[in-house]
Amino acid sequence: MQRPEAWPRPHPGEGAAAAHAGGPAAPARAGEPSGLRLQEPSLYTIKAVFILDNDGHRLLAKYYDDTFPSMKEQMVFEKNVFNKTSRTDSEIAFFGGMTIVYKNSIDLFLYVVGSSYENELMLMAVLTCLFESLNHMLRKNVEKRWLLENMDGAFLVLDEIVDGGVILESDPQQVIQKVNFRADDGGLTEQSVAQVLQSAKEQIKWSLLK
Repeated sequence: MQRPEAWPRPHPGEGAAAAHAGGPAAPARAGEPSGLRLQEPSLYTIKAVFILDNDGHRLLAKYYDDTFPSMKEQMVFEKNVFNKTSRTDSEIAFFGGMTIVYKNSIDLFLYVVGSSYENELMLMAVLTCLFESLNHMLRKNVEKRWLLENMDGAFLVLDEIVDGGVILESDPQQVIQKVNFRADDGGLTEQSVAQVLQSAKEQIKWSLLK
């Protein structure tokens, strides 16, 4: 089981070398912009995860920072990303200073968003874990109908993989075990249904404002 503490994690404002050595970051070299050393690959930060249908409409989404603070900005961003990626065979895109990895499954598009300097393989590991976990939970029916009928479980899957933008788990078997444990423990319905209802209310509100 992979945990964030297993990866090098520098303190804010320190370089990766400081994380390994335990001391302050080395000063910037002559001619090197002072902010450059702050933009090293973090290997653990996720900006957003969302799932759209094949018309580009949101089904599930979580944002972990304030890059898009309002629902309106998030929906515009998702639509732009969908328009850029829905007709390509690639698995990675660069848009608005962000790195986006994505996967299509029948009538769904799954997206994981990181900063432009995030490790692409780590983002892809999160995407693969999300898909494989949903594939197991939905009994190999990763499509819109089954996702909507199991939205509470889908939120739990995502929460087990990413928490506050930090990658907690990239092994789908571990994710499913934890989700099943929480479901058996009675922790599945109340919080998750509240999340689904809130998301639905926000989407209805946004559609009325169009």
